[in-house]
Amino acid sequence: MKTNITKFICINAVIAGLYVLFTMPFGIIAVNSNLQFRPAEALTILPALCPYTVVGVTIGCAIANTISPFGAFDVILGSAVTLIAGILTAKVFKKSYLAPIPPIVLNAFLLPVIWILGGQGGNVVYWVSVGSLFISQGVVLYALGLPLYFLARKTLLPIMQLNTDTDNTAKNHN
Repeated sequence: MKTNITKFICINAVIAGLYVLFTMPFGIIAVNSNLQFRPAEALTILPALCPYTVVGVTIGCAIANTISPFGAFDVILGSAVTLIAGILTAKVFKKSYLAPIPPIVLNAFLLPVIWILGGQGGNVVYWVSVGSLFISQGVVLYALGLPLYFLARKTLLPIMQLNTDTDNTAKNHN
């Protein structure tokens, strides 16, 4: 089975670019500890369909986090949370209705810790941030992410396959 490395790079570059595109225009509300709204998080559901897309989502998150007031902590550790959530989505939570769980739970509980470590502890109230992130992540991932999942499964999955051999991955997802 041959893997198309050029296709891997291109698809992940597009995903990273889309992540940035759907984060940067939202400015402070995309990186706020009290009310964070980041439509790009809908893309974190893609690893349930194509595990290799974890790379693009993680790189996009790292680039988008450069506007964060929490600095390098958010760029490095916040992106690490996205990486772990993507791996869990790809390996454990593959079913459509379960795929949003890792990004919702990990972001809600871990990002406030990262923000406090990033020196903005005075502006971060842990449980307020947890609740806010849990709700906003849930809304984005179930309202935008699930429709994206089904659209990608139906229309993009055949294009996104890296193997040059015939692959029936689309038939294996619910």
